[in-house]
This record gives sequence, structure tokens and C-alpha cells, in this order.
Amino acid sequence: MAIAIVAISTSGPLITVTAAPAIAIAFWRCFLGAVATAPFAFKDGVGNINKKTLTTSISAGLLLGLHFAVWIPSLRFTTVAASTAMVATQPAWAALIAKIRGESFPNRVWFGIFVALLGAILLTGIDISLDKRAVIGDLLALVGAIFAALYVTVGSSARSTLTTAQYTVIAYAAAAFALVILAIVTGINLTGFSRQAWFYIFLLTLLAQILGHTLFNITLRSLSATVVSMGILFEMPGSTIIAALAIGQVPPWQTVPAIVLLMVGMFFVVTGYKTK
Repeated sequence: MAIAIVAISTSGPLITVTAAPAIAIAFWRCFLGAVATAPFAFKDGVGNINKKTLTTSISAGLLLGLHFAVWIPSLRFTTVAASTAMVATQPAWAALIAKIRGESFPNRVWFGIFVALLGAILLTGIDISLDKRAVIGDLLALVGAIFAALYVTVGSSARSTLTTAQYTVIAYAAAAFALVILAIVTGINLTGFSRQAWFYIFLLTLLAQILGHTLFNITLRSLSATVVSMGILFEMPGSTIIAALAIGQVPPWQTVPAIVLLMVGMFFVVTGYKTK
């Protein structure tokens, strides 16, 4: 799991230094991820794929596309640390969605959501005083967390029927489709980048998308979802360290207490919320 944490932690820093439109980065990340996974998806046939699981997987993929469409642009406005901290609130939103669907949780979860909310409000307030552009990034990352929670929630039933590779290919392909439509509508070019930009896009796909997410899916077979979720929370400090060492981006010290508060809140949510 340590390798998966390091791999996924490269996402924010790599996106930050890639000289390409955010939507284009999101599209190629999903498209290349689908292509790389496809050879393993249908080697045993498609007998376990029915209309319901296909529709569910596509719906989840469209939500994943929206997640990337708002989260990746957030890194153009705010720091890697702030963006990854905000998007790491995904388990809290997933818990709230589950509550709306009738599930109940211990007080530990609600305490965690409250603490994380305080952290998000504090971080936004600090960013307003430091750089109003950063607030846009904070809000985009927060919306990205909501879409990520919806993606996980909608896709949960399909993941119990399909193999990891099958679900990944369908969801990533649907996400890429949504992103290419968005690019066409908004007039964003998906090609014409420098060699360096293409290198970063391929590296992002290889490390964060294929290696990171795949290893996390594999660890779910031997570790509990709670432990894996705790591991994913380490993306924020991991990304912050990589951003500081590799691209010289250090978050303003004033934002550190708010980010820590966010992470503490998410610790209580993840350890209190047991997914079914």
C-alpha cells in the first residue's frame, strides 16, 4: 500500500507542472487508463456484464469525468496541499449521501464531519485573506470531492459484480467520453502540446491512474476498506512533500492548521464509517 500512496501522491504535482489545459489532462488520464486496462478486462468473457451493471458503470464513469473536470482545474488556482486536502473530504460526502439513503452512523462520524467542515471553512477564510484566486481552487476541489463521493456511491453495486479491470475500463471510458464532449463544447484542444507536457501526461497516467488506483483496488482484497481509506488520506501529505521537493511549492504556513483540521476530521469519518 505504501507504493500506491506514493504513486497517487504524484497526481497533484504532475498536474501542476503539465503545460496543457486541465480538461485535456483529465481526458488523456482517463482515456489512456482505459486503454491500458482493456487487455485484462474481457479475457474471461463478458458473461457477468448485464444491462444494469453496464448502465451503472457508465453512470459512475460520467460522474468520475465530472470529478476530474472540476478537481484538476483547482490546481491552477490553489496549492497542491489545499486542493488535495479539500478533495480528501470525499468520504464525508459519501457518508452524507449514505445517510440520505437511510444508513445510520455513530457519533464519531458526525464529529469528524463537523471538524472537517470547520477545517474547510477556516482554509477558505485564510485563502480569501491571502489570495482570492485560491478560493476558486478550494471550491472547485470541494465540488470535486462531492462528485467523487457520487462516483463511489453509484458504482458500488457494479463493482460487486464486475471484475476490477472490467469496471475500470467502462468507468474510465465513460469519463473520457464526458470529458471529450466537454472539450468540444468549450473549444479546448486535446492535442498540440509540447513533448514535456505529453511526458508528464503519460507519467501521470502510469503512476497515479494505473499504478496507484490499481494497487489500492488490489489491497482491498486483503485489507479492510477502512484501512485502505486511511491510506488514501496520506495522499495529501504525500503530495505536499513531493510538490515541495520537486517543484518548490510550499503551502503558506497560515493554511497548515486548517489542513491539519481537515485531515483530523477525515480520520474520524473514515475510522467511524464502515462501508457495506
